Amino acid sequence: MPKFNGIPLFGNVDSLTGRLNQLHGRILESVSGIARIACALYDPNTDLLKTFINSTHTGHAIVSYEYPLSESHSLLEMSKSGTYRIIDDIAEEVSAGTAHSNWLLEQGYSSSFTLPMFNDQRLLGFIFVDSNRCGVFTDAVQRDLVMFCNTITMTIATEISALQALLATAQAVREFANLRDFETGKHLTRMAQFSRLIAKEVAEHYGLSDEKIEHIYLFASLHDIGKIGIPDKILLKQGRLDQDERVIMQGHVHKGVQIIQKVLEDYQLGHLNDAKVMLNIVACHHEFLDGTGYPNGLKADQIPVEARIVTVADIFDALTSNRPYKTPWEVHEAIAELERMAEIGKLDPACVAALKKQQEKMTQIVIKFRDEKMGAVEPRAVTALEN
Repeated sequence: MPKFNGIPLFGNVDSLTGRLNQLHGRILESVSGIARIACALYDPNTDLLKTFINSTHTGHAIVSYEYPLSESHSLLEMSKSGTYRIIDDIAEEVSAGTAHSNWLLEQGYSSSFTLPMFNDQRLLGFIFVDSNRCGVFTDAVQRDLVMFCNTITMTIATEISALQALLATAQAVREFANLRDFETGKHLTRMAQFSRLIAKEVAEHYGLSDEKIEHIYLFASLHDIGKIGIPDKILLKQGRLDQDERVIMQGHVHKGVQIIQKVLEDYQLGHLNDAKVMLNIVACHHEFLDGTGYPNGLKADQIPVEARIVTVADIFDALTSNRPYKTPWEVHEAIAELERMAEIGKLDPACVAALKKQQEKMTQIVIKFRDEKMGAVEPRAVTALEN
């Protein structure tokens, strides 16, 4: 297993999905016929409910699905009142029309129990419990499920709070160090959005869960945090770096790993699976599949998929954005360059193909979150390898 400073870059650490599966087993000991338990997260910035984790014993899980909370009257009311909802006969009470309703009817589930999740009065999302039998959710069963759902909510809230603390600490480090190159808030937003689009597109190909996609989305913006330790005379240089300067610049990966390791140590969260995703992204986002990347010259499957995704997103953003040393490329030009790099074995072909398939959405993100011009630059020939 590849390591960085003696620490495994990726490994089999328990996840929220694994813990939900365990809780599902415990629920079945007291409530038979529970076919599925799923949790959707709510993003207040976009008003979207997003599939997150599930334990599905019968039927197939709905994944990579999102829906505006404001367009679901019943869920919106539950989010305001804090009450739960019982559907005793899904076939009779649920009408087809939305992707979720259609999917629910196709699974053959007969009844459901839905409960909103809150953390300090803030809506986290919803828990959906489905059964293959009608009328399962009696008063006694409801009491048991409320207890189990509270456990699920606390588990998710604890992990999300820890992740938010990690992200806030990393952001504070960045701001305290007065990082001033192209790591603007808009750049960080673009990186998160690009990475999530690519991850969703390759999810089936690489077996990525919604939980993993969410973590890639959250941590993509931290990929270059080590640049806070690079001198401005190198970071902001308006010209090609010489060999010594390039070595110093490449040191940002090592510095970034040190920062993340310190944060994980301080919060005692190094054991978390999602923390490993964060470390993988920071440590490996400049590695190439042919072994010519840095700092460890990893090859092919030695590079975790989350890092491959962020690498493609990062190069695309570098090419289509203003930088001190270049003017932005057109989106189609950047995609052509990425395809060239995939053809010669440097980038993951599936990730590049995913980006191209989502070209329209990628273009919208480029336009919506474009940085202000950085002043006059002297255009020069530049390739993606200089990112």
